[in-house]
Amino acid sequence: MKRKTSRDIEKAYPTKRFIEKLRRLADALETGERFTIQVAGERINVPADAVINIEHEREGNAEELEFQLKWERK
Repeated sequence: MKRKTSRDIEKAYPTKRFIEKLRRLADALETGERFTIQVAGERINVPADAVINIEHEREGNAEELEFQLKWERK
């Protein structure tokens, strides 16, 4: 099996595409199925049992809200 390299990227999407991705994610979560997404050329499979959390950060005048899914690769 090919070893995956470390990666830390941010990818901006137009609102319409972001909504489409969120809708697919919500559908997968609701049905308990794996969610597959491609980010910057890499296909990522998120298992149905991934841990979901929401993170809020504030620094000066800037605020950030992140929806995170975390899991261990098997």
